[in-house]
Amino acid sequence: MTLLAAVLVWAVARPKGLPEAVLAVPAAGIAVALGVISPDHAWEEIQRLGPVVGFLAAVLVLAHFCDVEGLFTACGAWMARWAAGRPTRLLTAVFALASVITAVLSLDATVVLLTPVVLATATRMGVQARPHLYACAHLSNTASLLLPVSNLTNLLAFTASGLSFTRFAALMALPWLVAIAAEYLVFRRFFDEDLAAPLPSPDAEPRPEPLPLFALVTVGCTLAGFVVASAVGIAPAWAALAGALVLAGRALVRRRATPLTVVRSAAPAFLAFVLALGVVVRAVVDHGLADALRRVLPGGSGLLTLLGVAVVAAVLANLINNLPAVLVLLPLTAGSGPGAVLAVLLGVNIGPNLTYAGSLATLLWRRIVQQHGNRVGLGEFTRLGLLATPAALVPAVVALWLSLTVVGA
Repeated sequence: MTLLAAVLVWAVARPKGLPEAVLAVPAAGIAVALGVISPDHAWEEIQRLGPVVGFLAAVLVLAHFCDVEGLFTACGAWMARWAAGRPTRLLTAVFALASVITAVLSLDATVVLLTPVVLATATRMGVQARPHLYACAHLSNTASLLLPVSNLTNLLAFTASGLSFTRFAALMALPWLVAIAAEYLVFRRFFDEDLAAPLPSPDAEPRPEPLPLFALVTVGCTLAGFVVASAVGIAPAWAALAGALVLAGRALVRRRATPLTVVRSAAPAFLAFVLALGVVVRAVVDHGLADALRRVLPGGSGLLTLLGVAVVAAVLANLINNLPAVLVLLPLTAGSGPGAVLAVLLGVNIGPNLTYAGSLATLLWRRIVQQHGNRVGLGEFTRLGLLATPAALVPAVVALWLSLTVVGA
């Protein structure tokens, strides 16, 4: 447990901006060397996570080169034009774009690529940026429920659930919509004064930006590839790889990227961190955490059971971060069926909006906002989280129960 705590503290603090893997990889090695986890168990965990990490790498490359193609610049121009100087309309636009981008291109695209665009758009319009920046943080978590590709936690749950790509999406569509709608209502109430503040007259009509059709078509074909691959028994990672290669290859041919930038866009240090973290978490699970959680997790398959599982997952995510939480909980719930696995996913995706440390995405979002000269208060973030998290989690679990009843697992 000490090694896991050290790895998580390092990931939160990142001294001197060093990658999370700088401590996580040695910590995994120490766990093996000290016999806390056997080499066989460590290798087994790496093999289990390997395909998921490869899938994540391909999606990160795909999102990066969508940005190179100008997708996020076009999104910023559309938001400014559609908002027409009204903060409430801008918030609606941010919710719509962040939800779609998170679902299709993963939460990393929303945090890393959309957040600076939203900040620049709010500044250009002369509106308070806080509601719109917080929306990016919350939706990078909440809106990542829809597809297996939306979040690393989803990829892990997708593998454990035994569901097809389309069945996963069908079961999570209603919880996704319900959770986003609940968040939107909370934001409208919480930031009522900011959204009603008088605005300066705009200097000029925002200039439209052309839509990058090649990127949009590639993303559309990649999504279709996920569905087809899942239907014929091929790993969806191959479709993600194909989409990433198309956009990266186009950028290389047009001299808008180098082989080194392609490799960097896959975030190899973060991928190494995920593998090492998996080994450390497996060591903790093998030494009593699994038994303790097994006593806490409710049994059965009804609505109250799903709610109990989601609440345990949400609490654990805020205690040890959502990625370790899902690694711990999936082996304990997979035997209960897809419903319990998806309830875990609701907890570890919506729950982290309660605290900064709940997810790596939120920590990364905070760093990006600060790098652009903005400060986010811990107290305000927590107050918003105390309202938004239960308001989104409880109806999302009810929606999941209804989906399981109607669609079937």
